Amino acid sequence: MDFFIQQIASGLTSGAIYACVALGLVMIYVSTDHINFAQGEMAMFATYLAWAMINAGVPYWVAFGLTIAVAFFGGLLIQRVILKPLEHAPVLALVVCFIALLSIFNAIAGMIWSYTIKQFPSPFPSHDLFGNGLVSVQQLGVVGVTLVMLGFLTVFFRFTTLGLAMRAAAQNPASARLMGVRVAWMLALGWGLAAAIGAIAGMLVAPIVFLDPNMMNGILVYGFASALVGGIGNPLGAVAGGFIVGVLENLVGSYVIGNELKLSFALVVVVGVLLLKPAGLFGRVIVRRV
Repeated sequence: MDFFIQQIASGLTSGAIYACVALGLVMIYVSTDHINFAQGEMAMFATYLAWAMINAGVPYWVAFGLTIAVAFFGGLLIQRVILKPLEHAPVLALVVCFIALLSIFNAIAGMIWSYTIKQFPSPFPSHDLFGNGLVSVQQLGVVGVTLVMLGFLTVFFRFTTLGLAMRAAAQNPASARLMGVRVAWMLALGWGLAAAIGAIAGMLVAPIVFLDPNMMNGILVYGFASALVGGIGNPLGAVAGGFIVGVLENLVGSYVIGNELKLSFALVVVVGVLLLKPAGLFGRVIVRRV
């Protein structure tokens, strides 16, 4: 029973990280109808920036906030400078662009910081919460940061003028333009928020998997699976999907297939959802009359 509880707690920790990645993917998708394959590498690069600041003597939470700000403006800049000229380009051109960004961020990180694995500090102590070895303070902290971020985004998109404008620009750009919404800038802000969310995911996962340029490769697959399970167009569903995938991955890996095949489980989830319920557990099927 204790082992089962440990796996649930570990799965919720992993699920919180997958939820962050899935949320970033969903924010890009609802704005552009495309999947950002470079989301993981952008998060990795932001995490290296945080590591460099911490090593330079900047306090952890100050570096955490600065990294989020830098990632936000970096995502905004990528959209305005690189992707806006491709606004009317074929889908294949955008896919190639995303893959190119993935390779560029990976190569630059390796060139600057090398491919040697590095330790990334955690702001949360690793000791047990109740002294029974079941739940650690670090696990609770990771889940807590994710829930706080989810609460902030919920309030932002439902109760602020800017958040409502971003939702309107994503759902109906033509009508939003008629209402005076600057759709192009709303899209850029969406990219900025997605990059900031990815940076949070990178800084949460780095103390667990260690820091190296390839650390987000598997995490991106899990994030994609989480977004599909919850609904690729539903931010709250993507977060729920992250926790579902995290818990199921740990339980299936521990009791059924072994830890070596856990990544394969994520791929099976992707294929299964696409076959059985393409809209996801919490997604909606939109039917257009023609």
